[in-house]
Amino acid sequence: MADNKLDTGTILLSEPFMLDPNFKRSAVLITEYQGPKGTVGFILNKPLKMKIESLIASFPDFDSEVFFGGPVATDTIHFVHNVGDLIDESVKIARGVYWGGDFEKLKILAKEKVIKPNNIKFFVGYSGWSPGQLEEEMSTGSWVLAESDPNYVFKSKPTDLWKAIMSRKGDAYGVIGQMPENPNYN
Repeated sequence: MADNKLDTGTILLSEPFMLDPNFKRSAVLITEYQGPKGTVGFILNKPLKMKIESLIASFPDFDSEVFFGGPVATDTIHFVHNVGDLIDESVKIARGVYWGGDFEKLKILAKEKVIKPNNIKFFVGYSGWSPGQLEEEMSTGSWVLAESDPNYVFKSKPTDLWKAIMSRKGDAYGVIGQMPENPNYN
């Protein structure tokens, strides 16, 4: 995937002064990009400080944190993982990153400890853009594109993710990544 092409698997980084509290300094993994038909993604760096078994009583004891995926359908739970071959019906969205799949099989694999918490990320709600909306936001400079990396999803510290990806892009983005969240504190 090219670093400047909006597509499934792309990471969207909010511009540093975005005021929308849902997306302020967010890194969003695009899981479905259908161009003029709309876009779906999940915010990777907004932990909710709760575990999946506290949201779903039938889920086995599994020490996996849950994240705010976005402001759409916050009564739903979604997941991305890196074990695509183990979970039937999962969809590959980038190298080493899969979306969804058979939830009952996931619960069995978690109970049997075949899948570990570091293999999966759960989200409450999702980020969604209606047809043409994301392209419009891109044209006004609201988002910066970055190439996906499975380490961003499964191994990075969420609170440092936006800054780390910006810095990795280099040049002016590295400087942007170092800007304080509130310039008045500088």
